[in-house]
This record gives sequence, structure tokens and C-alpha cells, in this order.
Amino acid sequence: MSVINVALIALGCAKNLVDSENISASLVAAGFKLITNPEEAEVIIVNTCGFIESAKEESITKILEMAQLKTKKCRVLIAAGCLAQRYGEELLAEIPELDGIFGTNDLNAAVLTIKRALEGKQAVFICGEYNQPDDAPRLLSTPGHSAYLKIAEGCDNHCTYCAIPAIRGPYRSRRAKAILAEANRLAEQGVKEINLIAQDITMYGSDQGENISLSLLLRELEKIAGIKWIRLLYAYPDRIDDTLIDTMAELEKVCPYLDLPLQHGSNNILRRMGRKLEVGKILALLEKLRRKIPGIVLRSSFIIGFPGETEADFQQLLQFLEEAQLDRVGFFTYSREEGTPAARYPGQIPEVCKRERLEAAIAVQSYIVEKKQQALLGRRYEALVDGRSAQDPNILLLRSSQQAPEVDGYIRLRAANLEPGTFVPVVIKGFEGYDLLAGLEKAGTKIQY
Repeated sequence: MSVINVALIALGCAKNLVDSENISASLVAAGFKLITNPEEAEVIIVNTCGFIESAKEESITKILEMAQLKTKKCRVLIAAGCLAQRYGEELLAEIPELDGIFGTNDLNAAVLTIKRALEGKQAVFICGEYNQPDDAPRLLSTPGHSAYLKIAEGCDNHCTYCAIPAIRGPYRSRRAKAILAEANRLAEQGVKEINLIAQDITMYGSDQGENISLSLLLRELEKIAGIKWIRLLYAYPDRIDDTLIDTMAELEKVCPYLDLPLQHGSNNILRRMGRKLEVGKILALLEKLRRKIPGIVLRSSFIIGFPGETEADFQQLLQFLEEAQLDRVGFFTYSREEGTPAARYPGQIPEVCKRERLEAAIAVQSYIVEKKQQALLGRRYEALVDGRSAQDPNILLLRSSQQAPEVDGYIRLRAANLEPGTFVPVVIKGFEGYDLLAGLEKAGTKIQY
């Protein structure tokens, strides 16, 4: 039997990307060949996202796009991931080109789904209970020097707007032993930066007793030779305590960076969202983080147009942005997700109003970002080379420890003979939007934060 080519398309967040890397490893182990061009594939898997309406639409559009290839080489088309987990039967009914589906709870089902589909049997694997080993192998799709490290699965926060608990189930911390073993393997492969991810990394260990926590995990990760940067993503503000802050400040490898989803700046809306902290305590937390971790970069996200959001609530959000002076912000208009409490709330905001408010919030934050970028002129960093610009191969794309992959801008440097994965000293000369423009600095220059 000839080797079967499989193209795996990953959509959505970094957590979904790690799932795709687990799937890829299982496919290679089973003898399939992974390729990047779906037009040359006999099997196409679309690992979907189902977080918000726009993500669902993107997933369905991609499935339909791949369905057109069934008139060419493609013999089997499979939908996987969050959308398949939640709406699998509907997808099969509405998109007859699909030959199988499997969800988020059993990624090992990929191989069996393909084999059954190749036999002409429609394969459906939607497991109700999580069945993914926490030491499952991965085949990295990120640059070889940087990787995401998932430390938990699922979520127990039950924010009123979010369907993730219904899709991915309750919170389940990975065993520290498995996480550390994976981190060591990544380091042996040449990974220098690991980005910790989960629906809520600050909840890590709370389901496993008193002798495990995110702070303790960080102390163990700090010991791994080869790892230079450890970055914390998706940290819920109500669980960021003094122990975690002190640990971040003390450990050399933990980046002065924190991604904490705040979601709004009105106490009224925060309560309706099911969030735990009020605005005053959030601002106090931001002040403490900046005081104890000098130079820390804070990233967050906000939902615009939540049900019941009055003009006064929105103005409080704008005021919060001014007071918080966050370094990086992502804005999303509210998406009415089936089965969530917020979907049933009265006071749903018209789309035109959401868009107007979104533009106003972006304008406020853009002004803040421009001032912050201006303040970085002359700053020196030790930067990690990611690769070359696709638009201009003479431009290298680098990041400092204060820039997360994919979501933050780059440091752009015109230079040659610098390999991806190397660290070089740079000085900031200018900026264009969210990107910084840099020149090489002399080796041995003291780095500023």
C-alpha cells in the first residue's frame, strides 16, 4: 500500500495549534505522510475553532473550500476540533462532502477516522470524556526555537458569554512530571522559548491538591537547561496572587510579560459577565505588577457590546483604558453563543452600535500605544531572531522578551547572516504601527527593560 498524503489545517488559538501538533505526531507514527499543500493531499483534516461566530464562519468556509478539492486528489475530508466537538452531527448533515469528524476529547481518533473513511465508512468520534494522554507526542509546527506548552485542558470559570466549558469540559491540569518531560524534550530539540498556555494558566494545580501550583511549576521549568524565555499567557486576574508575582519577579527566565484577559472596564458589565474582580481591584493589581516587576508588559482583551452595555458602561471602559495604560490590547465585539447565559440576556446590542464602539475603543488604545512606542526609542533589548519578512527578505523579524509570538508586533532589523533562534543585542531606532525598527547594538551592551 502506498503512503497516503495528509494535509492538516489548523484554525483558531494556540491551544488548537498544540492539538494539531499532537494529531500530526499520531499520523506520522501511523505511517501517514504530512504535507502542507492540500491540493496534493488524499486526506484533508480541518481542525476547526468554535469560540465565537466569526471563528465558526471561518471554519465552515475553510471546510467548504477544501470540499472543492474532492474533485481532484482528495479522497477523504475530515472536520476536527471545537466546532466538530459541539456541532459534529449538524456538520455531517449540512456538508455531505465530509467523510468523518472527531472532537477535542480524543485526538488519537484521527488515525481511526481516516482509516474508516478510506474504507468508505463515515466515521464519527465525539468522545464525551477527555481521553488524551498528557504525555502525548507532538510534531512542532512553530519555528524550531519557540513552542507553546499546554499545561491544562478545559475550563471551570463559566463566564456567561463563553462556550468553552461546554466544548472542552472541566478544568484538568496536566501532571507536572509530564509537562517538565515535554519541556525537556523541547529544549533538546533546540527550543529556547516556551509559552505556557491553557484556558486559565493561573488555575493550574488547583484540581490536584495543595502541593502543585503555577509558581512551583515555574520554579521547575526555570531549571531546564537550554530554555531562555518562559512566557505566561491567559492568566486570569483574580488568581494572580503575591506568590505568583514574587515568583515572576525572582526567576530570571520568566519574561516580564503577562497576558491577562480583563474583558471590560465597567463593574456592571463585569458582574453580568460572571467575572470575579471589580475595576478598582484590577487597577490595583496592574499597579502592583508594575511595581514588583519593573518594565513588565501587560496584554489584555476586551469584549465590546456585551448585552446590557449602556453608553455609560462603554464610557467607563474607555476611561479604564486611559487609566490602565495597557501595552497590548485585543478588542472583540460580543458574539452571541448558543447555550450560554449571556445569549439569553435582554438588551442585546445592535451590530452597528458594536462596530461604532469598537472603532472608538481602538482609537483610544491606538493613541496609548503610539505614546508607548515613542517611549521605546533608544531602548536596548536582547532580541530573538524569528526569521525573515515574507514581504522583504532583507528584513529580519525579531522579538524581545516582551513580545509574544503571533499576537504582538516584531522588531524589524535590516541585517544579514543572523540565523533564526539566535539572540542579538539591538537598539530601537523607530516604529511603524505595532512594529519596532532597530539597529544592531555592540555585543556586551547592558540590556534595558
